[in-house]
Amino acid sequence: MKYSITFFLLLVMCPLFGWAQINTERVMAIGRNALYFEDYVLSIQYFNQVINAKPYMADPYFFRGLAKINLDDFPGAESDCTEAIERNPFVVNAYQVRGLARIQQDKLDGAIKDYLKALELDPENVPLWHNLAMCRIRQKDYDAAKKDLDRLIIISPRYTKAYLMRGEVDLKQNDTLTAEKDFNRAIEIDRYDPDTWASRAMLYLMQEKYKDAETDLGKAIHLSVRNSGLYINRALSRYHQNNLRGAMADYDLALDMDPNNFIGHYNRGLLRAQVGDDNRAIEDFDFVIEMEPDNMMAIFNRGLLLDQTGDLRGAIKDYSTVLEEYPNFLAGYQYRAAARKKIGDKRGAEADEFVVLKAHLDMQNGVKKQPADGEEKTRKKSDKNMNNYRKIVVADNDGMEEKYKNDYRGRVQDRNVNIVPQPMFVLTYYEKYNDVKRQVYYYKYIDELNSRHTYPENLLITNDEAALTEAQANKHFASIDEQTSAIVNNPDDVHKRFARALDFYLVQDLDNALVDLNEAIKCEPHFFLPYFNRAIVRYKQLEYQRVSQDYEKKDRNGGSMAAIKGADHELVKRDLDKVIELAPDFVFAYYNRGNILAALKDYRAAIVDYDRALELDPNLAEAYYNRGLTHIYLGNNRQGVQDLSKAGELGLYSAYNIIKRFTERPE
Repeated sequence: MKYSITFFLLLVMCPLFGWAQINTERVMAIGRNALYFEDYVLSIQYFNQVINAKPYMADPYFFRGLAKINLDDFPGAESDCTEAIERNPFVVNAYQVRGLARIQQDKLDGAIKDYLKALELDPENVPLWHNLAMCRIRQKDYDAAKKDLDRLIIISPRYTKAYLMRGEVDLKQNDTLTAEKDFNRAIEIDRYDPDTWASRAMLYLMQEKYKDAETDLGKAIHLSVRNSGLYINRALSRYHQNNLRGAMADYDLALDMDPNNFIGHYNRGLLRAQVGDDNRAIEDFDFVIEMEPDNMMAIFNRGLLLDQTGDLRGAIKDYSTVLEEYPNFLAGYQYRAAARKKIGDKRGAEADEFVVLKAHLDMQNGVKKQPADGEEKTRKKSDKNMNNYRKIVVADNDGMEEKYKNDYRGRVQDRNVNIVPQPMFVLTYYEKYNDVKRQVYYYKYIDELNSRHTYPENLLITNDEAALTEAQANKHFASIDEQTSAIVNNPDDVHKRFARALDFYLVQDLDNALVDLNEAIKCEPHFFLPYFNRAIVRYKQLEYQRVSQDYEKKDRNGGSMAAIKGADHELVKRDLDKVIELAPDFVFAYYNRGNILAALKDYRAAIVDYDRALELDPNLAEAYYNRGLTHIYLGNNRQGVQDLSKAGELGLYSAYNIIKRFTERPE
């Protein structure tokens, strides 16, 4: 949709946020566009404008609530969805999102009411039944949860999470036979879902079938190599088989992925102590104590290790800390007495020994009970019985709510896609912070533009864009006004046109960004950056339209959606062709064109472009990744896996998960 010069004059005269009257349909569309591309703060600003102009509309409240739930503003999301429901009580998604917001606030009764109401309107909605069952489980209403899950399985017999959840409910009701049937059925349906194997492994751990648990966890790890929790659980299964070295290796891997994992450090410290690696065991307990300064079991275990390594005063200090908290802990007095003797503190040692002697006499005479210490080799994390200080720690809960929660976040219209190519590269001012930065993307001409301060900010090449903060959004709205004034004075200034196009792009006003890019190309047809960004803008418009219900409604004449998609992608490809003509060494144009060709299912041509991109930059991990996927689409799994392996080597760790899916797994 094109906008007239009148619009731009209005923009100059009135800042975007100060319009007395706005085109609410257009602003709503921009807000939804920002929401889809995960620019939540910016999208809220757009929805605010629509609400201010037309407070009787339900949609802006709903979408603002959806943005808020993605920002973890659960009370705000609940309030907005309530406003939407008051204006239109027949929108299923409003009840669904309000239910999620209520779950996050432990308002389970209210969430259940929302899901029941939504199911009246849409009785076969799988996510609604899923969340309703989760609420029942959190309320410990297991019979009702099973009825809901039975209904869900009738509606969607291949929905694996329903079987896994029902199996977990079976376990809570101590029905291990039925639970195993449910887990087996989930594995039959989807052998490539790591949760199916992990769930059955937890059943085997409960049944003390530790070898079987280790096997299932191995298969889950094969499919989800970066999941630290799987390694923690496999370490437990190995520990029960007295494979201490194997268990420690798993704890090492888990802590590489999740360095702050409490259970990993505590249990590795215990195992290191058991094999005589005292100094490194002390390091683990130091870390635990730094995380939880009042963790008396960790302090006591560190005291034992300091005692063994000759730091007797440090050991005594730790023993004393524990005994101040647990004055009836006899083992603490025994170890402190021994340590005090070693440093020549005879009086202190005798005082500790007297406490132990008196306690034993009291137990013999029935005055005190013998301290309880179960036969189990593990203890719950919440267990405060100091006599269990040598036991391996397991989590207090199975993490079921977290594992099976329904994710109504991010690109909500596109949640079912599991294996997708790496995104297109763009020119922008911002990218997401990554503490494991893979590569700095560089092109000499863009570096020269930045050196000359041609644009208000330094241009970046990235395929990992950052959402704007509120301050950044306001800055770019103000910049639009500034650039507009400059363009009025000099309409042929290509850099001002391009700068304003970037501002429009960043505030998700893609239509106006496209207008400015068209004008920039008219001003200077040999300037390749506007062609590059125009390709991105057009592609983003297509991506949003693809999932938009409005887009589906526009195909009223029964036309081929594939044909529409192909024709529109051809426009994107033409822009990238022009970039390559003007800047034949611009690697990112070849990569992006490869993505477009792959989207058009012209896989062999896509591979040619990825090949050229890798000739120009042999370390472009994204090109290896996407070329690998393209080979797989063509049935060349071996070549695809080789490329994905290289992408993983260069830092794209998600490649390993895909490799597992296309590699034969050992049974």
